[in-house]
Amino acid sequence: MRRRKVTYPPAKTATKGPPPVLGATDPRNPAGRTVSINLAAAAGRASIRLGEKVRILSGLYAGEAAVVESVASGVISSAMVRTEAGRTRRARTIDLEPIRPGSPAPAVEEQQALES
Repeated sequence: MRRRKVTYPPAKTATKGPPPVLGATDPRNPAGRTVSINLAAAAGRASIRLGEKVRILSGLYAGEAAVVESVASGVISSAMVRTEAGRTRRARTIDLEPIRPGSPAPAVEEQQALES
């Protein structure tokens, strides 16, 4: 006796229609994802030194004060910094601003701007 061929029901995904048309700003659209590269980041900041207090200008910890733990040179120089909250992060030196003694904190600058 011959075995019968096994038949399977159509997949549930077979009834799905065509994919949606993606707009230019949709993150799923590969053509809409453009990148801008800051060429000044390759130069970095030569003034960033080990143990120096800096302010992070961009990213997750933007505006926070931190201490430089290590500096790595390369195509884009970067530094490992530890924030006052104890979190560490590697940041480009172009995104770090040295904190000079006597310079006001960003919150103080904003408050002074609101008062005047």
